[in-house]
Amino acid sequence: MKHFVFFVTILVACSFELKSQSKQVCLSVDDLTVVSYGINDTSFTYGITRSLIKTFDKYQIPAIGFVNESKVYINDTLDASKVKHLEMWASNGYDLGNHTFAHSSYHKTPFDEYAAGILKGELVTRPLLEQYGKELKYFRHPYLQVGLTQSAYDSLNQFLTKHDYIVAPVSIDNLDWRFAKAYSDAYKNGDAPLMKKIGEAYVDYMEQVLVYYERQSLALFGRVIAQTLLTHASYLNAEYLDDVMQKYVEHGYQFISQDEAMEDPAYQTAVTYFDNWGISWIDRWNLSQGKSRDIFKDEPKVPAFIK
Repeated sequence: MKHFVFFVTILVACSFELKSQSKQVCLSVDDLTVVSYGINDTSFTYGITRSLIKTFDKYQIPAIGFVNESKVYINDTLDASKVKHLEMWASNGYDLGNHTFAHSSYHKTPFDEYAAGILKGELVTRPLLEQYGKELKYFRHPYLQVGLTQSAYDSLNQFLTKHDYIVAPVSIDNLDWRFAKAYSDAYKNGDAPLMKKIGEAYVDYMEQVLVYYERQSLALFGRVIAQTLLTHASYLNAEYLDDVMQKYVEHGYQFISQDEAMEDPAYQTAVTYFDNWGISWIDRWNLSQGKSRDIFKDEPKVPAFIK
């Protein structure tokens, strides 16, 4: 019996050690309902949402989408066809978070107006999630702007805490929106070869970004933290997110929820650096600890042909 207990103890310890060493990532998708770049046909926009969900299902990704509720209105009137995008997320078991009503800049908006935009941004999402047994609890800053001063940062955090929100940081930031705009323009122009070139360059870029932030995490924490990847609900990601997620699998990542990612103590690291630059939390933690901007010199660049 003693040998059995010893064996179980060792097995549990080994399992915990293996879990702690595994690489993990939470996939977050901003700017729901979709980023359509002016293509508002519902069959097109529903196709974006369906394709994203298909990728989540394929890789068993517990993704979270962050909503700008201004997108579910037409001329101040709630539009059921647009709300359907959020229903597709929730009904398929995926989480939603608050990204403010109109994607306002915290650095350019008076505090009271910005705070009101957060509360206005939950009027549809919160009851919708409740219908599916889920809870609205995460907040993502538009443009990753957290405040220009310590006071502004603290004031917003106090407001969010008061209203039962948890900030959802981003550890792996990127410029996917630049590729997405170029891809959408190429699509509108019927330029299939350019679309393919952009898509392939995007997958390569996103793999470079992954490796870059792994190194940044190792340099800062001595380990790869539970990462949180930022993407957007674009046609580009509808077409190529599958390939990007395959790269994460090849690099040994397991997909986790926002709840699981937030269990990593790295996300409790103090933030004391502020400016107008919307950046990854890993970058912000580095600067908060007095590191030089030289640490960013190897950050992957968007190819020159992406305009």
